[in-house]
Amino acid sequence: MLIVNADDWGRSPAETDAALQCHQSRSVTSVSAMVFMADSERAASLARENPVDIGLHLNFSEPFSGDPGSAILLDSHRKVSAFLIRNKYSQLIYNPLLREAFACSCRAQLEEFHRLYDRSPSRIDGHHHMHLCANVVLSQLIPRGMTVRRHFSFWPGEKSILNRAYRDSVNWWLARRYRLRDYFFDLTQSIEEKKLDRVLTLAKSSDVELMTHPIVQSEMEYLIGDKFRAMQQELESCASYSEKSFVS
Repeated sequence: MLIVNADDWGRSPAETDAALQCHQSRSVTSVSAMVFMADSERAASLARENPVDIGLHLNFSEPFSGDPGSAILLDSHRKVSAFLIRNKYSQLIYNPLLREAFACSCRAQLEEFHRLYDRSPSRIDGHHHMHLCANVVLSQLIPRGMTVRRHFSFWPGEKSILNRAYRDSVNWWLARRYRLRDYFFDLTQSIEEKKLDRVLTLAKSSDVELMTHPIVQSEMEYLIGDKFRAMQQELESCASYSEKSFVS
């Protein structure tokens, strides 16, 4: 099964509209929504008008562009974001001084998703993949049993042994508490590195998530193009697109 997921639903009107266009053309099968952002309210209204499968795109690395209505939340989120963007290795470090700040931000975003969509998210992932940072994973801030996005998948030789070992260890830890897809890839990277055919072959026998950002023109053009649609039609005879299919 191939899940084509558009990130950043609700981040801005342009990003929401691009994802909706791809969903209406059936090239995108699900979206991940950001809350407390400029277009979060309108995006939720559009979701009520269109049968969109929606997960939560946790945001720990970017300021809220909407009004969360809480000074405490804004302060917590500011501290978390400042820590994570300090350098590229910050997400690997567990900061006990920010334990409550992370918990506050995560809890508020989950509650806001419930308010906007009147339901729980079908799955959880993260803006800039920060749902996989040490503070979120080790504190187990995401509710047990959720479907959660895993680390990127790579073929042998694409990353160093140390890099792959770290990613595998995090995936192992996640699998003890959450439901994961078998593989996870990025659309642009798959196209540029000419490995999309291999990704689609995997989807014939495994659950594969392909992340996309339709606001990127090259991705939008590819998603609504005849070639990608033909690939999807070939897969439709092999697997359901239902988000209810997963592995433990």
